[in-house]
Amino acid sequence: MRLGHVVIDITPLRTGRDFRYVFAARMVSLLGIGVTGVALAMQVYAMTGSSLHVSLISLSLGGPLLAGTLAGGVLADRMDRRLLIVGSRAGAAAGFAVLAVNAFLPEPRLWVIYLSAGLIGLADGLSETALMAAVPALVGRDKLAAAEALTSITTQVGTIAGPSLGGLLVAGPGFAACYTLTCATTVVTTVLLWMLRPLRPDGSETQAHPLRSIAEGVRFARRDPVIGGVILLDLSGTLMATPYALFPAFVAAHYGGDAATAGLLYSAPAAGALLAALASGWIGRVRRPGRVLIGAVALWGLAVAGFGASAWLPVSLPLALAFLALSGVGQVISEVLAGALIQSRTPDRLLGRVSSLWLTEATVGPALGNVVAGGLARLAPPGGAAVIGGLACVAGVGVLALAIPSLRRARPLPATD
Repeated sequence: MRLGHVVIDITPLRTGRDFRYVFAARMVSLLGIGVTGVALAMQVYAMTGSSLHVSLISLSLGGPLLAGTLAGGVLADRMDRRLLIVGSRAGAAAGFAVLAVNAFLPEPRLWVIYLSAGLIGLADGLSETALMAAVPALVGRDKLAAAEALTSITTQVGTIAGPSLGGLLVAGPGFAACYTLTCATTVVTTVLLWMLRPLRPDGSETQAHPLRSIAEGVRFARRDPVIGGVILLDLSGTLMATPYALFPAFVAAHYGGDAATAGLLYSAPAAGALLAALASGWIGRVRRPGRVLIGAVALWGLAVAGFGASAWLPVSLPLALAFLALSGVGQVISEVLAGALIQSRTPDRLLGRVSSLWLTEATVGPALGNVVAGGLARLAPPGGAAVIGGLACVAGVGVLALAIPSLRRARPLPATD
């Protein structure tokens, strides 16, 4: 195999002016959002001394994010997606600006933080859904896997670099600097996205009630066994193989509660995902993407089980980090293939709503997965809980592979109305 077949395919960047704007905008935006994620948690804890209030910030972001994702699916199929993306990013910039002004006050207001977090979550849901629906028009349906791999790089870079930069800014100039930086990066993002060409959906329909519009997207996903199967496959991974809630107890039980070790555990999946994305040139060339997708989610589950079992093996920390990095590899391969299959098989007039279903699962699944992991940890030690969850993911993958034969045979298709 030639090196060009392994290294990430950058064709969408070389041939697509608009996709270059999107790639740059996401890179800048996600770096800033990673900074603010750390700042929000640390500021709220400094103000309240309560982990409950910190968790409520996640709820303040997550609820509007879910609402924005569903609303964005309907709107993205009814209006110019470019205007929806730009308007929502401008709204997010306003939210970050309010956070910065509040942080500069002698006594910042907690309710302002919650309100701003809700606005930012809503804007993120709207823009992410519209952007996912717009990608096929930006790069062409034959380059969707390459575009998904490039998009995953922006996500992983933001996940790794953003929180680290946020920690440094909090320790130095403080919370206001974090929010000011994120506001500035979001303004840059908005300007870049404004330069896209108009992205009006094909055959858009504006008369149906929003709930009926969402139901139409659900019916389409149910009728296409590949799209429904892809969503269920990812749900198997996010529900059963999301071990982040186990990390504090795992570190306390096996590594003396060392905070630096905990940081390594949290970073390892993103590091593995980034490496896999950089070596993703082969993904767009696989002849049976459905089978590779099934294998990737199974790898994800097996790696999480291996992470749990590493607690009882020699050199446990290096093994734990290696297994977590491997889980990130499985996640990013499944993400790239799943996104390409869903986008290629969905008519443009439905892309917003079907994308919103996919993104809803990707938003809600990990949150529920952490709840599942926490529940398993009440029945078994943290390592055992990870083993149970990982093997349950593999079992779920096996059931879906047998129950949905078309999932094994799945290939991207030119979508038609």
